[in-house]
Amino acid sequence: MLPFGYAQASGLSQAIAFAGSHEQAMFIAGGTDMLQLLQETVVRPRTLVDINALPLAGIDMTGEGMRIGAVTRLADVADDERIRRYYPLLAQALLETASPQVRNMATVGGNLLQRTRCLYFRDANAACNKRLPGSGCSAMDGEHRMNAILGGSEHCFAAYPGDMAVALLAMGADIEVHGAEGERRISLAALHRQPGDQPQRETNLSRGDIITAVLLPDADFGKNAHFLKVRDRASFEWALVSVAACLIMDGSVIRRANLAVGGVATTPWRLPQVERLLTGQVLSESLALSAGTAAAEGAQAHPGNSFKLALLRTAVERAIRTAGGLS
Repeated sequence: MLPFGYAQASGLSQAIAFAGSHEQAMFIAGGTDMLQLLQETVVRPRTLVDINALPLAGIDMTGEGMRIGAVTRLADVADDERIRRYYPLLAQALLETASPQVRNMATVGGNLLQRTRCLYFRDANAACNKRLPGSGCSAMDGEHRMNAILGGSEHCFAAYPGDMAVALLAMGADIEVHGAEGERRISLAALHRQPGDQPQRETNLSRGDIITAVLLPDADFGKNAHFLKVRDRASFEWALVSVAACLIMDGSVIRRANLAVGGVATTPWRLPQVERLLTGQVLSESLALSAGTAAAEGAQAHPGNSFKLALLRTAVERAIRTAGGLS
């Protein structure tokens, strides 16, 4: 680990101004991913700006839904009675995330911005366009079992590893961001970037921007929602594929369908083609099967992760069946 400075922010404006004017400054809250990246010398900040003292924790009901402060710990969100009642999909996703110890430390904002688990990104001696633009991508001809089959490019196909963002994407959540130009609200879908020819740019945030809250819509996704995570072992493991399925049902007819997947894409990935196929249809075994097939449209697998094609189809089918009450 390389040496770095430490500063504790006493106010939001101070934190934004400091990080915006110091090119190698980075925010830290729970630190569950940051500490690993520091140890592996993947990130080399000159200063870490601690934002734990800022008033950014807490869960509040609003006229539009619910507001979750960015420094709220994942465990507190998963255990909140209102979350479990009105947004059970989010609670399910969080309880599938990491371990109780990590959830007690990790924050909502930090979890959204966690970095890929691609082996070569986390190996400072390997070629990685995401870590060092122009150096190449060792995963192309190397170990890429955990990498993405959706949203990749010739420069990078590292998978986004998180669970919470997949559930939030399916629920149509927004995020509140503060920066040098003030406060703004953006959709979660607009936060993460596909790698394209700039894999080092993972989000649409600017230097000095800080996520201050997640905003959940007032939507009736509680009754027919399901989060499915398929992984190599039952606990503390990253998803091979995850599916967040939200259905609004009128009897057996699907009036609205929101679906997102993780573990198989370079960002939290929405499935609009599946949503269109489901909307207005009577839920059935054959419809769920067709939806699973449609989920893999446009996927591009490599030899080491081609198994994810079948896994994605089956997982989407199963999540829809469970959300709709077929199984």
